[in-house]
Amino acid sequence: MADVTVGFEQATIPIEKEREFQQLRNAIDRVYSAPLVENFLRSMKSKGINVRQFDRVLAEGLIEKSYSEVGSAGRLYEALTMSDQAQLREFYLERLESVPVELRKKFSGIYRTF
Repeated sequence: MADVTVGFEQATIPIEKEREFQQLRNAIDRVYSAPLVENFLRSMKSKGINVRQFDRVLAEGLIEKSYSEVGSAGRLYEALTMSDQAQLREFYLERLESVPVELRKKFSGIYRTF
């Protein structure tokens, strides 16, 4: 019998609240892109928030402070289902890892793990 190796394939979970999800996803994408990312990271540093503390970022209103077009990021997040929230948190974590190395070094204090 041949040895068959099957790679991991993440299941696709449909988004239930598409409008809210996309609005918040787009806002996260914007705050982690130039020219907004440095100010966004600076705001986290000034509040003493680790970059991975998504709940604190929402509670402090840092996304809407950097990208006001989103309205209330916290309200959008609360309107999502649990599975939508989980997928959005995953997207947030992916985006924070895509920040250029120079900025990650500059803001190394908020990038440190606990």
